[in-house]
Amino acid sequence: MNDSASTTGVTLLVVAAPAEAAAVLRGLRAETGLAERPWELHQVRCADPAHPIRGPIDLIVTGIGKTNAAGAVGRVLDAARHHRVLSLGVAGALPGSGLALGAVVAATASVYADEGVSTPDGFLECAAIGFPLGPPPIAGSAIMCSPATIALLAAAADVQGPIATVSTCSGTDELAALVRSRTGALAEAMEGAAVGQVVARVNALAQASGAAAPPIEFGELRVISNTTGDRKGQTWAIKPALARLERAIAGETLFTAATT
Repeated sequence: MNDSASTTGVTLLVVAAPAEAAAVLRGLRAETGLAERPWELHQVRCADPAHPIRGPIDLIVTGIGKTNAAGAVGRVLDAARHHRVLSLGVAGALPGSGLALGAVVAATASVYADEGVSTPDGFLECAAIGFPLGPPPIAGSAIMCSPATIALLAAAADVQGPIATVSTCSGTDELAALVRSRTGALAEAMEGAAVGQVVARVNALAQASGAAAPPIEFGELRVISNTTGDRKGQTWAIKPALARLERAIAGETLFTAATT
């Protein structure tokens, strides 16, 4: 990426918690104090001249959850400036995923796990009751990640697959199994689909206005920090997961496509 946002576009990095933001900033070799300033758009420049990032990267710390994520991204996302949005952070491994603590997952889709209606006959997505969440690439409860961004993030990941976005994290075996069966996701977090939904909406508005710029790409990358299921039996490794996130961001492969 060069210094001209209008030439190549700027990547917007979206993180929920200050600890996650600090890990990302360390990976970028940038000032970590920005992690303590939520809902502000920070232009990040790498202090290491050898790092593949040559120009501006934007970062926003949203706070946890869908509302924080959607509100913060909606506040700063600019179709004329940003060409890619990445939701980054840690996540819990769902049962049957086979994911070890510290594994890196590149999302193929960010999937709402609990937007809809529970009925005696099963769960109905919003689209099934006549209230679709938005335009393509939203498909039912899933926000499909951009193929180019999936390929980009896959270079830093151990596995690719859907990641669930939840309001209530799975602290019982029953809920963990339900999220897994409902979404097919490998892991759960609390922001990705909300970020992707905002990107889809902004893209639709830009297209309707006749904007010539290509759609903003969307992707999600998560490092497994814990298991899900019975809260008393969960295993946690937050610090190693944050260290792995830092290494993933520091890897040259992650931003190669953004810097050429």
